[in-house]
Amino acid sequence: MTFDNSKTIISLRIKLFVATVVFLAFIALAYVAKLIKFPLLGMSDTTWTIILVVIYLVIAFLPMVLSYQYIFYSDETERIVFRYFTAGIVGGRKNTVEIDKRTFSGYQIEPSLFGLKQKITLYQRFNEGVAKYPPFYISALSRDEKAKMVKSLTMYAPPA
Repeated sequence: MTFDNSKTIISLRIKLFVATVVFLAFIALAYVAKLIKFPLLGMSDTTWTIILVVIYLVIAFLPMVLSYQYIFYSDETERIVFRYFTAGIVGGRKNTVEIDKRTFSGYQIEPSLFGLKQKITLYQRFNEGVAKYPPFYISALSRDEKAKMVKSLTMYAPPA
């Protein structure tokens, strides 16, 4: 099984672009060109500006707060492969984790922020002991994608 959450990440980028254009257009039309007459729908220019700033900040910073990452998952070869990078305003370093299915030792999912933010830690057996990979965030995966990934990882993890 192979999947990625590229549609979610692309949708996120499009929403941020549209929010930026709408916000800048409002500022230009309301304050520079003075084409929008206030009060608009009974609210002043200051009220509209505050509302749009709050909406823009939520759209821009919510993915950073929830640690959204692009995730690619594959278990179609003899290895379990994860590729991931941060998908916020500032992109992060691209990382890859490849674990042989025979040495895969398990995983742990840790929810935080009322379950909105989730990170996964992977474990691999070596002769010297068990290695723990740095955790990465799976918050941007859909419920279906998380369920498929958990089912697949559970299938390869040794019984406890």
